[in-house]
Amino acid sequence: MSGSPYGPSQGFAGPPLPPMPSSPPPAPPDALRAVAVALLNLSGLGLGYALVRRWLPMAACWVATGVLLLVALPADADGAPGAAVVVYAVLVLSAAVHGGFVGLRTRLTWPGNAPLAALLGVVLLALPAGGALWYRDAHDEAVEQALLDRLDEADRLVAKSGRQSFPSASSDYRTALDVYRDLAVNHSGSRAARQVPDSLRTYYATVGAAYGHQDYCEAVAPLKYLRSVPRTMPKEQLGSLARWPDDRLATSLYECGTQSLGTGEADWVTRFGDLLDTFPRSGPATKVVPAVDAAVKKAQKAVGGDEPCAAVERLRDLNTRIGDLSRSSGDTDGGLAKAAGRAEKSGDAGQYECGVDQYEDGDFDAAQKTMEQFVSDGEHGGNRERAKKIAIAAEVAQTLPAAGKKLPTTASGGSISVTVKNDSPDAVTVLYTGPVTGSFTLKGCGGCTSYSLADTLRIGFKPCDDSSKHYPQRTVNLPVGTTYFVHKPNGSSTAAPASDTAKLRSGYIYTECAYTTRTLGSTS
Repeated sequence: MSGSPYGPSQGFAGPPLPPMPSSPPPAPPDALRAVAVALLNLSGLGLGYALVRRWLPMAACWVATGVLLLVALPADADGAPGAAVVVYAVLVLSAAVHGGFVGLRTRLTWPGNAPLAALLGVVLLALPAGGALWYRDAHDEAVEQALLDRLDEADRLVAKSGRQSFPSASSDYRTALDVYRDLAVNHSGSRAARQVPDSLRTYYATVGAAYGHQDYCEAVAPLKYLRSVPRTMPKEQLGSLARWPDDRLATSLYECGTQSLGTGEADWVTRFGDLLDTFPRSGPATKVVPAVDAAVKKAQKAVGGDEPCAAVERLRDLNTRIGDLSRSSGDTDGGLAKAAGRAEKSGDAGQYECGVDQYEDGDFDAAQKTMEQFVSDGEHGGNRERAKKIAIAAEVAQTLPAAGKKLPTTASGGSISVTVKNDSPDAVTVLYTGPVTGSFTLKGCGGCTSYSLADTLRIGFKPCDDSSKHYPQRTVNLPVGTTYFVHKPNGSSTAAPASDTAKLRSGYIYTECAYTTRTLGSTS
């Protein structure tokens, strides 16, 4: 058998190979390498950990970056949550510091050149920097869009409010103005702020729309409101709008006051007062005195019309209110005071026509009071004497309505003697009206007493028939015709007026007797 000279063939087995290391063996400290790993980790992607084969920390960096992107995107006006940004920054910085320590003694898998790795780290810093810049731009655009949305919402609120009355819409108008003010003051560089002046022009036109519709009274409140806007809005945003309401408000105050003056409403004093106080040199302010004069002349003319009493009341009201306006507005030229004086004088004089109208309408009580007031106010031309006669006739007619069928004249005297005696302990005023109207007073009869009701019912009862008594008496001459007499007790007497209707004829002498009766403790 053959074989090797060296004996049986056997395989050679050398010493066992050492296991492959899971990471590069420790290397000498290298500061530049540590900086390179730290810079690469600052990218937020954990690339420094990849070069030193630290896969778990690298994965943690990817997870942290992904979470931040989920939270921050898409960019909106509110921006990324501050807490998330702070936590992410701490994690990235921690990764950079930790990576630096690891890279200090760990060889790089690629590139082997530490300076090249550091340069790559510097270049990759553009990734988070660029992302931050992009996010800032996206956030700024989101803010701009949010501001534009606020502006659009305010504009739509104004348009909606324009379809309502100002009192109902005033709160919405103020809400919209607050938005415009915030955009103009707190976001002055935004696109929305640059559109605020256009929105304000629409705002003014909408709030003051009643003026354009010539609804002047409704326009006063919104125009006053618009005059207050410059106190809160920047002047550069308003421009000429700051003075936009002035002329319109002056015109509205005048037109509204004129309307109220013409209808007899009371608020014209307030409107004219506001006009004279706020815009004393305006064109509408110069028209106030002529308008008031015209109202006085109209009321003066109405005194001779169908409703003289209403005209008198109107004149008195004008006198009072014009006087108030004159005192409150200054009335430097005295035009209002003169108009008030004319209204007062015409109102006093117009009482005569009012009393005549009341008399002819059968309102004798009112006619008496009106004529007595007219007489007591002073001289009023040639009507004073007749007013006295009408007052007497009106008082007689309250007891004897037939006496008021004709308006009394100022005639006096006649051919028939009528003697009136007083058989009463009280003084009496004798009123008479008919072809002639007048009155006189008889003092009380000193020895006379009031009669009982039974006395007056007794057959043959004749007052003023005791020859032993000296009855106060007076004789008047009256014309033929029917004369109505009323005997009215004077002083504190509670006796009711007595009356008599006498049809006077020629050839007779007439006697009237006034007396009082006792009924249940009172006299009449």
